[in-house]
Amino acid sequence: MRVDYDDLRRTMDALTEGETDAVSLMATVACEVHHADDRFDWTGFYRVVAPDLLKVGPYQGGHGCLVIPFSRGVCGAAARTQEVQLVPDVEAFADHIACSTSTRSELVLPVMNGDGQLLGVFDIDSNQVDAFREEDAENMSEILAKVFRTVPLA
Repeated sequence: MRVDYDDLRRTMDALTEGETDAVSLMATVACEVHHADDRFDWTGFYRVVAPDLLKVGPYQGGHGCLVIPFSRGVCGAAARTQEVQLVPDVEAFADHIACSTSTRSELVLPVMNGDGQLLGVFDIDSNQVDAFREEDAENMSEILAKVFRTVPLA
């Protein structure tokens, strides 16, 4: 099953309307996205908890890494550059952190509030090589921007 982004947008709008708590929103997004597509093996957030430091937040799937510095891995790169990281083969990513040996490809998106403050990153892992497309990155970026726009400055 492939994600229907129009349906996912409608679901996210209905479930998150009026909510401003970042953790509640993260939990809802992780759950809904995880169950939206068979390619999605692990879906979750790494939250900014200190300068240049991410810690695992709400997620679905097996365990995640507890702590990721901005200086390491795909999630760190997304946080550091505030740019989407679309990695077709994690084994070809020089600084990949293997939280799970089953992960073969990743899509990691920076998560910003409406004021442009980095809240964390949203990490989608797949056990398939080359599982993600630019279409996935664009649609997920739009969904995340809308969901997290009302989260206040920390």
